Amino acid sequence: MSESVNLPALGESVTEGTVTRWLKKVGDRVEVDEPLLEVSTDKVDTEIPSPVAGVIEAILVAEDETVEVGTTLVTIGDGSGATEAPAAPEPVAEAPTPAPEPVAEAPAPVVEAPAPAPVVEPQAPAPVVEAPAPAPVVEAPAPVAEAPAPAPAPAPAAPAAAPSAPSADAAGYVTPLVRKLAHESGVDLSAVTGTGVGGRIRKQDVLAATSASVSTAAPVAAPAKALEVSPLRGTTVAMSRLRKVIAERAVISMQSSAQLTSVVEVDVTLVAHYRDQVKAAFQQKTGVKLSFLPFFALAAAEALTAYPIINATIEGDSIVYPAQENISIAVDTERGLLTPVIRDAAKLDLAGFAAQIADLAERTRDNKLKPDELAGGTFTLTNTGSRGALFDTPIVFLPQSAILGTGIVTKKPVVVSDAGGDAIAIRSMVYLALSYDHRIVDGADAARFLVAVKDRLEGGDFAAKLGI
Repeated sequence: MSESVNLPALGESVTEGTVTRWLKKVGDRVEVDEPLLEVSTDKVDTEIPSPVAGVIEAILVAEDETVEVGTTLVTIGDGSGATEAPAAPEPVAEAPTPAPEPVAEAPAPVVEAPAPAPVVEPQAPAPVVEAPAPAPVVEAPAPVAEAPAPAPAPAPAAPAAAPSAPSADAAGYVTPLVRKLAHESGVDLSAVTGTGVGGRIRKQDVLAATSASVSTAAPVAAPAKALEVSPLRGTTVAMSRLRKVIAERAVISMQSSAQLTSVVEVDVTLVAHYRDQVKAAFQQKTGVKLSFLPFFALAAAEALTAYPIINATIEGDSIVYPAQENISIAVDTERGLLTPVIRDAAKLDLAGFAAQIADLAERTRDNKLKPDELAGGTFTLTNTGSRGALFDTPIVFLPQSAILGTGIVTKKPVVVSDAGGDAIAIRSMVYLALSYDHRIVDGADAARFLVAVKDRLEGGDFAAKLGI
């Protein structure tokens, strides 16, 4: 006796699915709950398990064929009538694509400090030794010329002039212009050999010393990491069903709504300090790393309760304000961007957000999400900073009205004010970009929401919301 396996309902609004790959062939033995095939819908890619044990007798739907929910996919029996229907040729068994490894937090890049400039010890100027006076030259007496009496001794001749040595005063004198140039360039004049008249140091000598110092102290650049050439280069591949759905929804959303983006810069130094203090204990107790994303999610969820227009949707000529905040979290996968939903987010603490974000991200990348876990979001959070982006202008996907993009957290000098006045300090900064549907959300609404998130993060008071 044979039993039929039909395409099950894979979500509230899913009406059809595409067979992307058969995992079994006619004649293979299967057990209960053993995967039979992979199916792709506009919500999720998933495996269909066998509801019974037996032998594959007939495959009725070919790969890449789209069928309605309830369509018979395969028949399973005791093996006595195993035949493969001509409409469904035996698929080539491909090795299952391994799930990508979870993305680990990238360690901060180690930047080698530039090699210090060699220390040039100032040379003491050579002492000026006065040349000893030459011994007086005594002329030989003139020969006697017929005179019996010797000629009187002539006066001693003046000593021969010694070669002139440069004057110490002349060589040591430096014009104010040259001295100023040396000071600004950090050049030690005592170590510079002058080429001017009498050994005087000229402007050109200081400039030459500056160039030599810069070339000596220049840091050695680390070799650039070679990029791996993608095997997709020079190829043509068909778009997956998921990619087609994402493309269609993006175009419809952009054409059907009036989208624009507002950006604020937020000082998250206090959040960074608090995170450093508790992250070790947090991971020990929860088993999850504490990143910046749960802080952003919590601040956004709280702000959505105060400014529900950011969480609203349009239905005809009406604005619908949901009773809860369901935050979709954008997850980057090899198949495309998917957005599993954290439900009733305003009730969660940091531990709750961290646990759900980690769980949803892992199951999304491993293709283990349930279809309904991708539905029902009212607002989206996308962490573009996880890949190093400063900020972007994310697209709002209907029916939602807003999406918040978080950039990379980076340290930089900023002007800070206190009772003593303004000062420059190194702070941890991040850009938050809110894209919204201008049909119902005004710029003032967006600004109020962003400032609420900014104030919550800059306050840094999250101890009561840690959750451990």
